[in-house]
Amino acid sequence: MRGILAVESTSRSNKDTMRNTKPLCLLAFLSLAVSASPCLGQQRIFDWRPGNDESVRLDPANYHAGLTYHTLGNGGNIQVDIKSEEPVTIFLANAEEWNAALKNPEALANLRQLCPREHVVETRFTCFVPPEPMTLVVHDERNSLEPAVFTGLGAVLNSHDKAERAVGEGIAAVFTGQGSVTRRFNAPNDVRIQYFRWDCVENCIQPAFQWFNQVKEKYELTSFLKVYGGFTPDHDSDQISIKIKSPVPMIVAMLPSQVADQLHGRPDTLESALEKNSCQQRGVQSLEFQCTFNVADGPQSLIVVPEPTVNVPSHKKAEIAMQVVKCIANCALLESRK
Repeated sequence: MRGILAVESTSRSNKDTMRNTKPLCLLAFLSLAVSASPCLGQQRIFDWRPGNDESVRLDPANYHAGLTYHTLGNGGNIQVDIKSEEPVTIFLANAEEWNAALKNPEALANLRQLCPREHVVETRFTCFVPPEPMTLVVHDERNSLEPAVFTGLGAVLNSHDKAERAVGEGIAAVFTGQGSVTRRFNAPNDVRIQYFRWDCVENCIQPAFQWFNQVKEKYELTSFLKVYGGFTPDHDSDQISIKIKSPVPMIVAMLPSQVADQLHGRPDTLESALEKNSCQQRGVQSLEFQCTFNVADGPQSLIVVPEPTVNVPSHKKAEIAMQVVKCIANCALLESRK
């Protein structure tokens, strides 16, 4: 079972939370604050990898509560290997309902079960977890000799986080595997639980990119050409985003800086300069658009000017803004991929 579906456990305290100011590609990729663009280089490859594990000892009819999962977005897949000496039932339960049932054991019989698997001795348990806290529950299927409705929880024989897992009167505490189990079991059933995580296995280190403001100005309109220089692509498929807002139709374009600089002295050459240029918009008043450049394109300049056929009104202002993408981390990988 596969899928880029993030699943978190309550036993993990380190959470990466990053944000991104603007997506680098039209296809969204859960963009991160300092986000590695999926549009460049080799794509990350993900697969299931072993995570935490634990060994649990159960008496007949005992329950064991494993990890509680908190999925991101609309939910995600989990994968767990279970190996038991005696048959057990495995399922996921709403975490709040499970905790409430521990206080009122009669409710265990009516506990909602997600992805139940019965008579398990050895299996790979998979389930799609909804976007709500869900707890993995293992139940020993053997009948208890005790008349009580709820015979209790099993004992964890080893635990990586060494957290207290036993709940309720007479329930054994967590053991680290180095000491002896002080609880006396009538008919022990040892269960091995191996959790898995969906993780990157290849091409995991990627260049990281971020949007930066290059131009942002509100100026009084004139018929003269405005030129904003200083943009040089630092990687192939480098992106820019241009936004214009004006009371009159405008010409907005990116030109090689050498060509743009010559327009000041020879404004009559503008039309010929635009003929072979793909990054341009004509007659626009309110628009945001994007262009892509390669390193070989060299330095570029943004030009803005009213269309030659319009009358420029007095004391009116236009707004122009440009953002550029720059590599901010692991940039040497860009060179190795050429």
